[in-house]
Amino acid sequence: MSNSNDDLITELRTVLSRQHYSPTVVGNYCAYACGFLDHLLQRSIPVMNVSEAEVTEYLRHAIALFQERHGRPPRPYWHSIPRSGIHALLRLAQGQWPPAPIATCAVDALRLAICDEYETWLREERGLAPASIDALMWEGRNFLVWRLNRHGHDGLMSLIVSDIDASMDMRRPHQTRRSVKDVAERLRSILRYLHRTRRVAIDLSPHVIAPLLYAYEGVPSILTPDQVAAVLQSSEQDTTPAGLRDHAILQLLATYGLRSGEICNLRIKDIDWRAESIRIRHTKTRATSYLPLMAPVGEAVLAYLQAGRPVTDAREIFVRTRAPYRKLGVLANIVRRRLTSAGVRPSGKNGSHIFRHARAVEMLRAAVPQKVIGDLLGHRSAESTAPYLKLATEDLRAIALDVPGREVRS
Repeated sequence: MSNSNDDLITELRTVLSRQHYSPTVVGNYCAYACGFLDHLLQRSIPVMNVSEAEVTEYLRHAIALFQERHGRPPRPYWHSIPRSGIHALLRLAQGQWPPAPIATCAVDALRLAICDEYETWLREERGLAPASIDALMWEGRNFLVWRLNRHGHDGLMSLIVSDIDASMDMRRPHQTRRSVKDVAERLRSILRYLHRTRRVAIDLSPHVIAPLLYAYEGVPSILTPDQVAAVLQSSEQDTTPAGLRDHAILQLLATYGLRSGEICNLRIKDIDWRAESIRIRHTKTRATSYLPLMAPVGEAVLAYLQAGRPVTDAREIFVRTRAPYRKLGVLANIVRRRLTSAGVRPSGKNGSHIFRHARAVEMLRAAVPQKVIGDLLGHRSAESTAPYLKLATEDLRAIALDVPGREVRS
């Protein structure tokens, strides 16, 4: 390996150590990065010119080499170790990875231009939240690839209704009615934009057929108070860093019914310990609420900050337990794992929202006004809170009226 590559590996080792990776992980990452650099040197490929194709080719080579050395294929997900080391190397060498897409033909150039303009329009003119933009961009990007790869540069102007039906038929298998409706709404968005920018002759968005969903047709999953208590008790017994973190998260879910993103984005400065209050930035409405810091929540968060949270520059409270120590993305896996550990098996979905549903029903049964419930949950209108009313089924049965029947004569 050349001196420049030696310097690059030395710098990579320093960067990984600074990010608090364990010595074992640092050694593994650097070893695979060295192997990748040797692979590039044999093929006279500068590290600055590496593309995703070269990485994919090397991973195939590494798997074959592993099997040759050990007489067996690597275990599932083994390839994530060399891939992570190579990606860390390329981020250091190129400044960005994966690299920005490059247009190789006129069709690619058109697709990338539309995607860039569409994303700007969604963000600056429509003012959508990043999560909404990501979902719309994913659908728009894949629709453009599907259409332009088949019909070329002029494929958009020749779009007709049957093409839209074919696109929906491609996405429909193995999806729920709710998911198909979401796909249709996102497809309508990109079609409206294409017509607005005169890349499509007519507005085809009204012709996107989606399933009809009735208001309140499904009952969300919910936990009973005993199940919530069991999950909290189970997580409290785990005093590992992950256990302290998960218990604090579950306390926030059970006490305030927060959304997953609201907990992931919660920062240290959002808690005022002197005033015993907590600031919540609601992800959907972008509004801000100030809630009293309840004792169980404050104690759980404080225990995590003192004994569970790793040393990191991240401003968010809850971070990964393994390097790199960045904020959590979603809570679904944490919640499922803790439900399983407590022996709680919800009848339906088992994501973080079931705690939100349970908190709403608990307040309904305590005769808390619907407006107050909506304010706590961060709802924009009373209509958003209405679906939770159908969860209090036992309460509804208790006040049900007897249905008069025909009198039977003897």
